[in-house]
Amino acid sequence: MSEKLLKVEHLHQYFPAGGFGKNKKYVQAVDDVSFFINKGETLGLVGESGCGKTTTGRSLLRLYEPTKGRIIYDEKVLFDSGDVPMMNDDGSTVMENGKPKYGKKTAVDMKPYRREMQIVFQDPYASLDPRMTVGDIVGEAIDIHHLAASKEERYNKIQSLLQCVGLNSEHANRYPHEFSGGQRQRVGIARALAVDPKFIVCDEPISALDVSIQAQVVNMFEDLQAEMGLTYLFIAHDLSVVKHISNRIGVMYLGKLVELADSYELIFHSLHPYTKSLISAIPIADPKVARSSKRIVLEGDVPSPLNPPSGCRFRTRCPYATEQCAQEVPQWREVSKGHYAACHNLEKVN
Repeated sequence: MSEKLLKVEHLHQYFPAGGFGKNKKYVQAVDDVSFFINKGETLGLVGESGCGKTTTGRSLLRLYEPTKGRIIYDEKVLFDSGDVPMMNDDGSTVMENGKPKYGKKTAVDMKPYRREMQIVFQDPYASLDPRMTVGDIVGEAIDIHHLAASKEERYNKIQSLLQCVGLNSEHANRYPHEFSGGQRQRVGIARALAVDPKFIVCDEPISALDVSIQAQVVNMFEDLQAEMGLTYLFIAHDLSVVKHISNRIGVMYLGKLVELADSYELIFHSLHPYTKSLISAIPIADPKVARSSKRIVLEGDVPSPLNPPSGCRFRTRCPYATEQCAQEVPQWREVSKGHYAACHNLEKVN
């Protein structure tokens, strides 16, 4: 049985969006999301723009303080709002004396965990200080966490990190604007690796890069994982890339996790109608196969997270929606071993 490195239970992330008192409005960026990540694996997270992927990644690192929920890292509770029930591994609620069991309100100091939990940001230029050299950018975390006993050791560490991500030693004296997009992303990866982390949130690390550079960066992530035993949450739009790098894939829609399964299982035996539409949009290189495959086109636009639909959030675009979908929020449940979904009409869809 795989050992779990990270567990997220009933995560909520709401942002104030105007109004006062009872009329105060919130953007429901992440709403009741639960999942776990095993040590040494890559969990892919996909979905349309604005579905809450990046917010989820930043919230579990507490770059955004969660509104509600529980985050457990390496069996240590990093955050617990105290008002959400505990969960079993199969997604069911932990019961105690016939009632749901709740945790204790907790919010630990994150500095000791920053070394173990890092992030590679989406925009490789905006995330690097233009006034600092690459050597100082990579060395900053080494200085903060006192990981080098001397200037010589610091210099050697920086050189080793740059070589690890495919850059040269002379690059340490250059500034971010002197690099290409792919090279800047490598600098961001070197910065994340500087503190010897165990877990890295890869927030769309290849979306701003050319296709040829994307392949190089993805291969580098895989090599680093094999060498250093890293665990990834890999956030991306491109399902074809995610299925290549991920052990398991989660699909988000409008702040909700709608399906999660092993990569092969999700691609070839998807259950949720939204997942099926995403998979049908993956380009196929063979023209004959492409012509014979059916493209599932969703009608309408994604609703606003300020005022999401009642019940199932996908119902306004779902061809299988019923009255029950409008009235009840579908339960997150394990349909088959390791395959989770939230839909009232799985039998009708499949």
